[in-house]
Amino acid sequence: MNVRRMIPLFICASVLAATVLLSALSKPAARESAAEAVTRTDNSATADEPPEKVREMRGVWVTYMDLSMENEPNRSEGAFREKFAHIAKVCADSGFNTLIVQVRPFCDALYPSGYFPWSHILSGQQGVSPGYDPLADICDICRAFGLDIHAWVNPYRVSVSQTPRELSDGNPFVTHPEMCIETESGVILDPSSADARELIENGVRELIENYDIDGIQFDDYFYPTDIGELDKEQYEAFLDTSATGKPDWHRWREINVNILIAEVAMLVQNSGKDVVFGISPQGNLANNDALCADVTSWCCAMGYADYVCPQIYFSPDNPKLGFAEALSDWTSLDRARSVKLYAGLAGYKAGTDADEGTWLDREDILKEEYLLLKEKGLDGFMLYSFPSLESEEAGAEIRNLLSVLE
Repeated sequence: MNVRRMIPLFICASVLAATVLLSALSKPAARESAAEAVTRTDNSATADEPPEKVREMRGVWVTYMDLSMENEPNRSEGAFREKFAHIAKVCADSGFNTLIVQVRPFCDALYPSGYFPWSHILSGQQGVSPGYDPLADICDICRAFGLDIHAWVNPYRVSVSQTPRELSDGNPFVTHPEMCIETESGVILDPSSADARELIENGVRELIENYDIDGIQFDDYFYPTDIGELDKEQYEAFLDTSATGKPDWHRWREINVNILIAEVAMLVQNSGKDVVFGISPQGNLANNDALCADVTSWCCAMGYADYVCPQIYFSPDNPKLGFAEALSDWTSLDRARSVKLYAGLAGYKAGTDADEGTWLDREDILKEEYLLLKEKGLDGFMLYSFPSLESEEAGAEIRNLLSVLE
C-alpha cells in the first residue's frame, strides 16, 4: 500500500492553499500544525491495514556528464545506447535498484520537449536534436536490467559558471528574459514568477505523460547564494499587492519555492501514474537556509514530497561536520509517515583527499555510513555518482559497501 496515494486530495490542496496565502505566521507554529494534521491523517488511513514491506532504496545518480556525447567520435543512437547500457549493467550487477538520471540540467532536455531546447551534451550544441530520443532509450534499458528510473530535474538552473557556453534561441533566458534572474554565478528562472513556475511544471508533466519513469527528483539548486537584492523589485511588488500577510524577504523566497514544490507534488499525485516526487537538498541542514530551501516543511508536512534525500557527503571524521552528526540533524526533524528519508552518500570522495584528508586512512567509510543509516531507520540511500563504481581510487570503499548490501 502506498500511504501517500491514499491521502485525500483536499489535504494536498490545503497545504497548497496555506502556502499560497503567504501568511506571516511564524514557521515553528506552522510546522506544528502541519505535523498534527499529518499524524491524524496517517493514523486514520492505516489503522486497519498491516504495513507493507518496502524495498530499500539503493540508488545511483547518473549525471549529464556521465551521459555526455560531446567528445565522442560516434554520436549515434547506437553509441548512446551502448554507453547507457554499460551504466545500467554495472549498477544492476552491483546490487543497485534505481538510477536517478539527469534529464534536464540547464533548462534544456535529453528528450524532445515542448518547452525546453535540446541539451548541448548530446549534439555538442544546445537546441540541436541528436536525431533520436535518449530518454526513451534510457527507460527501455532500465527496464531491461530491472532498474527503476527517477528523472532528475534542475528546476531553476539555466546556466552556471558559463555552462552551457552558448544558449540556443529556444532557451527560456533568450525567449523570456523577464522571468529569469542573472547573477554573477549564472542564470536561474525567477522562483517568484508564476510564468516560470508554469514552465517548470509543464516540463514535469510531459515527463510523466510521455515516459515510463518511476519518479521525479529535484536537486539542491534553489535560490543562488549570490542573489543579493536582484529580486528586490519583485519582492516590493508583492508587498504592494499582498492582502494576506507581509513575510520578510527571506521567508518570501522560501514561500516561492514551496509553492512550486507543492504544485509539482499535486501534479504528480493527480497524474494517475505510479510516480513519486523527491527532493535532494544539501546534506548540511544549516546550508539549506541560505538557498531558501524550507526542508523542515518538506519533511514534516504532506503535500510537498514523497521522499527527501539529503546529500550527506561527509566522512565520519570530517572536522567541519561529520556524517553521524549531519545524519542526526536530519533524523531529528519531524517527519510525516508518508515522507521517506534517504541519505546521499559520497562515492566520489572515496580514496581522495576530500574532507581534509579523512577519506585516505580508511576503506570502510561508505560501509560504516550505510550500516549507520540502516540503524537509524532510513529507507535507503543514493550514491553520488556512477563513475565511483568504476574508479580505481574508490575501488576498496565500493567493494566494502557492496559486501554488506543484502
